[in-house]
Amino acid sequence: MEIRLFFALFVISLSLTSAQRPNIVFIVADDLGWNDLGFRNPDMKTPNIDQLATEGIIFENAYVQPLCSPSRAAFMSGMYPFHTGMQHSTIYPYQAVCVPLNYTFMPQELKKLGYATHMIGKWHLGFCKWECTPTYRGFDTFFGYYTAFEDHFNHSTGQYLDYRDNRLPARNYSGEYSAFTFAQRAVDIIHRHNVSQPLFMYLPYQNVHAPIQVPKRYEDMYPNVNNNGRRTYCGMVSALDEAVGNVTQALRDRGLFDNTLILFTSDNGGPIEGYANNWPLRGGKHTIWEGGTRGISFMHGVGLQKTRTTYDGMIHAVDWKPTLISAAGGIPESTIDGMSHWDSIRNGLPSSRTEFIYNIDDFEVPIEGHAGIRVGDYKLILGYPGGPDGWHRPMNSTHYETYEQTVYLKGDSPVHLFNIRVDPTEHNDLAQKMPDMVAKLRARFEEYKKTMVPANFPDPDPASDPRKFGDVWSPGWC
Repeated sequence: MEIRLFFALFVISLSLTSAQRPNIVFIVADDLGWNDLGFRNPDMKTPNIDQLATEGIIFENAYVQPLCSPSRAAFMSGMYPFHTGMQHSTIYPYQAVCVPLNYTFMPQELKKLGYATHMIGKWHLGFCKWECTPTYRGFDTFFGYYTAFEDHFNHSTGQYLDYRDNRLPARNYSGEYSAFTFAQRAVDIIHRHNVSQPLFMYLPYQNVHAPIQVPKRYEDMYPNVNNNGRRTYCGMVSALDEAVGNVTQALRDRGLFDNTLILFTSDNGGPIEGYANNWPLRGGKHTIWEGGTRGISFMHGVGLQKTRTTYDGMIHAVDWKPTLISAAGGIPESTIDGMSHWDSIRNGLPSSRTEFIYNIDDFEVPIEGHAGIRVGDYKLILGYPGGPDGWHRPMNSTHYETYEQTVYLKGDSPVHLFNIRVDPTEHNDLAQKMPDMVAKLRARFEEYKKTMVPANFPDPDPASDPRKFGDVWSPGWC
């Protein structure tokens, strides 16, 4: 049966011409909360994104990692972070590390199918040597930055520039808000694109990651938000929405929109202390509570059977690579953790995924939760879930609000168990009432743990010093 299915997919992949393959635009919003777009929170002004979401399919159970590098590694490689050494914290600019080069990234697979591949925005998957950087890992072009975050206007991390146009430092953009520069670069690529070739654009925006910055006219869209940080954050979301709208308008102007599949997702839950909001979910960024791991996400465009507005099937970040490869008419690798949900999503069928790992991190002090697994409707958390904890409505008071911090505990206790299907907000801990279910999920978790590789989280390397590279964060030192 498996051989016949593989052959059928192979024939389909050969039968698609370049003109028939869909264009694919993969948009990632950085640090966007579950409750930070208009289709979930009517106080947010995001008409362009809302239209795409409501005309497409909104995912109710699409999971990401609690932090950005691990999620991006999962997107690109189709592998759980604990299988690639990316499970602890994020990649810092002074660390000699990147996602292992033996893993094939999404654009490399799409190039085999004839795609032009372009990346604009945040990389954050390592840059200590050129082989780790986007144009060596499948992208024809790259405009953006390598590190975790930077000033939205002067494009510096610390006091050093981190802005690239392919391999060269991009020095002439000081004062330009990055979301608009990224959108304009995307528009330019779309207008220059050879329409006889399918297009893949990976567009991981800087918004809405700290520092909390936006041109004032976007803040002014939220006069009823009294908290200064939340008002600026909301403005950043609306600036992101405008940037997304500019890109989709360019696709329409070029006649590409009707043959384009758009995937939009956050990279992790929103940082509560950074003015984001995940209501009514528990926790946020840095945690393996649902608020840190359930990504706000949707798909729009060609190939989808529009029979409903939401999809409730279980999806994990590792699944987006094989899903998009399938949508492009390709055959996903059989050796990765991810699985394709293309047929399930577009036809409204049940998800093939029945379980996934939230994280496995055995560092002395895990940054993003020690360990968690979901099997069917049940979720088991072992030990430190990450912090802050709690349930928080959008911040609107004028003073800085404090949050309940989870006290760090080493090891696999305490144990939490939730039925996520009936209790997605994680109010009703079942661990004491259902010891047999705890034992079942723990045993399954231990099977995964046997396959874990150590986290690749080296000490700072002085060779990374940007002063050795003209005051620019640069490859070439590892």
